[in-house]
Amino acid sequence: MKLSDSRVWMRAALLAVPVVVAQVGITRLQADAGVTVFSSAVAQEEKKPQRETRRTPALRNNVYEKLAEAQAAAEAKDLNTAASILDDMIDSGGRNALNSYELANVYNLYAFIHYSRENYAKALQAYENVVAQPDIPLAMEINTKYTIAQLYFVQEQWQQGIDALLDWFAVTDSPNANAYVLLAQGYYQTKDYDKALANVKKAIDMYVADGKIPKEQWYNLARFLYFEKNDVNNTVAVLEELLKYYPKKDYWVQLSHMYGEQKKEGKQLAAMDTAYVQDMLTKGTEQVTMAYLYLNAEVPYKAAKVMDKGLKNGSIDGTSKNYEITGSAWRQAQELDEAIVAMEEAAAKADDGELYARLGNIYLDGDQYKKAITAINKGLSRGGVKRPDTARLVLGMAYFNDKQYDKAREAFKAAGRDERSAKYSEQWLKYLESELERQEKLQES
Repeated sequence: MKLSDSRVWMRAALLAVPVVVAQVGITRLQADAGVTVFSSAVAQEEKKPQRETRRTPALRNNVYEKLAEAQAAAEAKDLNTAASILDDMIDSGGRNALNSYELANVYNLYAFIHYSRENYAKALQAYENVVAQPDIPLAMEINTKYTIAQLYFVQEQWQQGIDALLDWFAVTDSPNANAYVLLAQGYYQTKDYDKALANVKKAIDMYVADGKIPKEQWYNLARFLYFEKNDVNNTVAVLEELLKYYPKKDYWVQLSHMYGEQKKEGKQLAAMDTAYVQDMLTKGTEQVTMAYLYLNAEVPYKAAKVMDKGLKNGSIDGTSKNYEITGSAWRQAQELDEAIVAMEEAAAKADDGELYARLGNIYLDGDQYKKAITAINKGLSRGGVKRPDTARLVLGMAYFNDKQYDKAREAFKAAGRDERSAKYSEQWLKYLESELERQEKLQES
């Protein structure tokens, strides 16, 4: 795998952002429904109008008792009984027998029943009926509008959810960070990335200002959005923040990639190495990338060690290519014995003769002339050698050092038929003849 190949799977990793819409938690008569919602606050900073004064009708005792009875049944998961009580309240005197506040509470409890049955469409309709009642308490209206927005998100009706949240923002005084994140997720789902980014940034800034650690998911959403905008510097900044609080393998790997995009090769290597020394890089592709980074930094010994360890423990696939990388790294590190072992494996697994030709070169470096001759001849006979002329030059050197001068001459002449090696072939042939002449004079003397 080349470093360019690693960018493909790295981009996939950067795009893999788990965005989870907050689940709706509906409690008894919406008492705890005041969860923070996403506001249009980033988009709407204008001063809200002064709140109206409302005269909410009283909740009569007989109605309260019936509601309490229905609520108790609902909390005991006897939903049919709870619904029957509410039906009787509606049917006994009709809706006109209940005032707006009483009717709002009936619909609120109906919504709880529908939600418990996972009938979100009916739950949503019931909550819409709650806010349709005039003169209900403002807190009840605010909480219900937030729950309506959540239910739209649960049903993946993103735009309706956004609109409902903005409606909620218009009536609430203190939206919290979770609300901004929910709105950001809605904009993310509708691919309005600029608004999504503005809202998730608002949530993160709110947490930081309060001395709290922003949630991992929030940083991930911001990271994704910056990456989509090709904002490399801010993508890096978010990843660095993530690693302060959530030091995970994926973030080290992604940060290494992004440092590479910034052409900060030293930091790129350091980030990946940090993950490697903590045994975080369990995938073969990650370990191979680590090896390439070491090679690019001219640290071949460490590259070879990474490859060798991965091949031995099975985390790196024992392919011809991976053994070739290992052999090349050992050779660059001047560890010829290890290079030979790795390249022998690479050549044996290859489909053509190229790696046998390269193996012959390593044998020659190690003064193993007969093995060099065998390997190069095997490679040439297999075919697929990228530079047969160069291979024949090396073959000629091996024959020469093994004192097989006639075969050396033949190999050099064959190499010289390619104009790319003609000059070197001529030089070697001259050297060969001068060496033979020198040896002849030595014998005469």
